[in-house]
Amino acid sequence: MTETAVPQTTDGATVPEAGAAPRDVTAAVHAIADRARTASRLLARANRAWKDRALLQIAESLVAKQDLVIAANRQDLEAGRSNGTSAALLDRLSLDPGRIDGLAAALRNLAGLPDPVGTVERGQTLPNGLRLRQVHVPMGVVAAIYEARPNVTVDIAGLALKSGNAVILRGGSAAAHTNAALIGIIRDALDRVGLPADAVQTVDEYGREGASVLMQARGRVDVLIPRGGHDLIQTVVTNAKVPVIETGEGNVHIFLDKSASEQMAVDILLNAKTQRPSVCNTVETLLVHSEAPAAPAVLAALAAAGVRLHVDNRVAALLPGDAQGQPATDEDWGREYMDLDLAVAMVDSMDEAIDHIRKWTTGHTEAIITNDLANSEKFIAEIDSAAVIVNASTRFTDGGELGLGAEVGISTQKMHARGPMGLQELTTTKWIVQGDGQIRR
Repeated sequence: MTETAVPQTTDGATVPEAGAAPRDVTAAVHAIADRARTASRLLARANRAWKDRALLQIAESLVAKQDLVIAANRQDLEAGRSNGTSAALLDRLSLDPGRIDGLAAALRNLAGLPDPVGTVERGQTLPNGLRLRQVHVPMGVVAAIYEARPNVTVDIAGLALKSGNAVILRGGSAAAHTNAALIGIIRDALDRVGLPADAVQTVDEYGREGASVLMQARGRVDVLIPRGGHDLIQTVVTNAKVPVIETGEGNVHIFLDKSASEQMAVDILLNAKTQRPSVCNTVETLLVHSEAPAAPAVLAALAAAGVRLHVDNRVAALLPGDAQGQPATDEDWGREYMDLDLAVAMVDSMDEAIDHIRKWTTGHTEAIITNDLANSEKFIAEIDSAAVIVNASTRFTDGGELGLGAEVGISTQKMHARGPMGLQELTTTKWIVQGDGQIRR
């Protein structure tokens, strides 16, 4: 395959391909995974206080060395602009003092959360006297393949450490300098508190060949989490031999019910679309009830905020005179814009809205704005997505906002982890059976 034929992610990074990698790359990635396994055994025995010291040290070091991080980030941003990266994706890539403070605050928050390791899921004493406990334990070695979101580097490393896991990272090439600086700071902080630096490693230097080896490293890697656009996630899901927790893109819907109050609807839609349009929990499709009196005000507010509206014929008739909507197509209903674009359709009933969502959803987040309790309960019951929201912004589908400290990603599958994945989602369980000489009859 020629270089021009390699599929691209939404941030311009190459999608890792399955297949044979050079022997030296395979050996190098396997060595990284083996060192991670060794580190994971020490982490699994580390108590909460030790792990929390590491998180606080990383937070302190990030702030102290922010100039180094920002300088590295500037190199990635300059390269992105030269390559024609969109403004929305550059925003996802960008770090500044405020965002670094936010990363440090998230780590401090993680340090304040309970340790999931050792918590008892259930237990009982059997009639024969056997004492049973099902307890949470670390996964072991967690790998993550993701695009140009340097905050993900810190979030995943912090969550992995707190949950007792070693982690191997493969970030997008568009954030190569930033990720290298961040991982260096994290490894140094671990060493300072006496935990193994190899608990956080990267295969970035080995490019897509390294990512391919990581996907195939069954037995060396316990779980792999892809986080990014459709092409990246599907490539990993299709080709990985390592168990995968699938995260999903966010074709997020909001249904504006006919009972919705105008001011609430305006406030929620503006926040859900414009606060940070480049992330996966921003709304991408608005479904407007044909009898919703709040609809004209909502459309006017969105247009005034610079949102480009992709509308059906009925919605076009409601647009204010100075707003120029463009005709929506089927491509718009299924698209994750990650920009100041919004698809808008009119429906005549909640059932019609639910049918539309079922057809086009990616299973991430759906919301309803309503003052009708029966309608909110129907929406909750019939929408099958990882998060269902009533009368609030979709921007709350986020690990930090939901009190998880941070998130590895938003799982759209239906296995043990669904929705924002925090500390508990990075653990598995084991049964502990204690007896006094019982034998099975």
